[in-house]
Amino acid sequence: MPIKLILRWDIQPEKESEYFEFLVHEFIPALNKLGVEDILVWYTAYGECEQKMAEGTVGSQEEMQRIVRSDEWVSLTGKLETFVTDFTYKAIPATQGFQL
Repeated sequence: MPIKLILRWDIQPEKESEYFEFLVHEFIPALNKLGVEDILVWYTAYGECEQKMAEGTVGSQEEMQRIVRSDEWVSLTGKLETFVTDFTYKAIPATQGFQL
Protein backbone atom coordinates (compact mmCIF):
# COMPACT_ATOMS: atom_id res chain seq x y z
CA MET A 1 0.00 0.00 0.00
CA PRO A 2 1.40 3.46 -0.89
CA ILE A 3 2.32 5.71 2.03
CA LYS A 4 2.07 9.50 2.08
CA LEU A 5 4.70 11.53 3.91
CA ILE A 6 3.33 14.84 5.21
CA LEU A 7 5.76 17.49 6.49
CA ARG A 8 4.92 20.86 8.08
CA TRP A 9 6.96 23.86 9.25
CA ASP A 10 7.24 27.64 9.62
CA ILE A 11 10.02 29.58 7.90
CA GLN A 12 12.30 31.70 10.10
CA PRO A 13 11.68 35.27 8.82
CA GLU A 14 15.36 36.23 8.63
CA LYS A 15 16.22 33.10 6.62
CA GLU A 16 13.60 33.16 3.85
CA SER A 17 15.95 33.48 0.87
CA GLU A 18 18.40 30.84 2.15
CA TYR A 19 15.45 28.56 2.93
CA PHE A 20 14.07 28.89 -0.60
CA GLU A 21 17.46 28.07 -2.16
CA PHE A 22 17.79 25.03 0.10
CA LEU A 23 14.24 23.85 -0.64
CA VAL A 24 14.61 24.03 -4.42
CA HIS A 25 18.24 22.97 -4.86
CA GLU A 26 18.75 20.47 -2.03
CA PHE A 27 15.64 19.42 -0.08
CA ILE A 28 13.31 18.35 -2.88
CA PRO A 29 16.05 16.65 -4.97
CA ALA A 30 17.28 14.81 -1.85
CA LEU A 31 13.76 13.59 -1.05
CA ASN A 32 13.50 12.28 -4.61
CA LYS A 33 16.86 10.53 -4.25
CA LEU A 34 15.65 8.89 -1.02
CA GLY A 35 12.63 7.52 -2.90
CA VAL A 36 9.89 10.06 -2.13
CA GLU A 37 7.88 10.74 -5.29
CA ASP A 38 5.23 13.23 -6.45
CA ILE A 39 6.39 15.93 -4.02
CA LEU A 40 4.09 18.92 -3.60
CA VAL A 41 4.67 21.98 -1.38
CA TRP A 42 1.98 24.42 -0.23
CA TYR A 43 2.17 27.83 1.40
CA THR A 44 -0.52 28.75 3.94
CA ALA A 45 -1.69 32.32 3.41
CA TYR A 46 -4.46 32.36 6.01
CA GLY A 47 -5.31 30.51 9.20
CA GLU A 48 -3.83 29.10 12.37
CA CYS A 49 -1.49 26.41 11.08
CA GLU A 50 2.04 25.91 9.83
CA GLN A 51 3.26 28.19 7.05
CA LYS A 52 4.38 25.34 4.78
CA MET A 53 3.16 21.84 4.12
CA ALA A 54 4.83 19.34 1.80
CA GLU A 55 3.81 15.85 0.84
CA GLY A 56 5.16 12.98 -1.19
CA THR A 57 4.55 9.29 -1.58
CA VAL A 58 6.51 6.08 -1.31
CA GLY A 59 5.50 2.56 -2.33
CA SER A 60 5.24 0.87 1.07
CA GLN A 61 5.48 1.21 4.84
CA GLU A 62 8.81 -0.63 4.76
CA GLU A 63 10.22 1.87 2.27
CA MET A 64 9.03 4.78 4.44
CA GLN A 65 10.68 3.26 7.50
CA ARG A 66 13.93 2.84 5.57
CA ILE A 67 13.81 6.50 4.54
CA VAL A 68 13.10 8.04 7.95
CA ARG A 69 15.69 5.81 9.64
CA SER A 70 18.44 6.69 7.17
CA ASP A 71 21.41 8.93 7.90
CA GLU A 72 20.47 10.96 4.82
CA TRP A 73 17.00 11.73 6.27
CA VAL A 74 18.50 12.78 9.60
CA SER A 75 20.99 15.05 7.86
CA LEU A 76 18.39 16.50 5.47
CA THR A 77 15.81 17.29 8.14
CA GLY A 78 18.53 18.63 10.42
CA LYS A 79 19.58 21.08 7.74
CA LEU A 80 15.93 22.04 7.10
CA GLU A 81 15.59 22.85 10.80
CA THR A 82 18.33 25.49 10.49
CA PHE A 83 15.88 27.49 8.31
CA VAL A 84 12.52 26.65 9.93
CA THR A 85 10.71 26.20 13.23
CA ASP A 86 7.94 23.85 14.35
CA PHE A 87 9.01 21.08 11.95
CA THR A 88 6.87 17.95 12.12
CA TYR A 89 6.21 15.01 9.85
CA LYS A 90 4.00 11.95 9.73
CA ALA A 91 3.43 9.00 7.42
CA ILE A 92 -0.10 7.82 6.64
CA PRO A 93 -1.73 5.46 4.15
CA ALA A 94 -2.08 7.35 0.86
CA THR A 95 -5.60 7.90 -0.45
CA GLN A 96 -7.04 9.98 -3.25
CA GLY A 97 -7.30 13.73 -2.69
CA PHE A 98 -5.92 16.15 -0.14
CA GLN A 99 -4.89 14.63 3.21
CA LEU A 100 -3.90 16.26 6.49
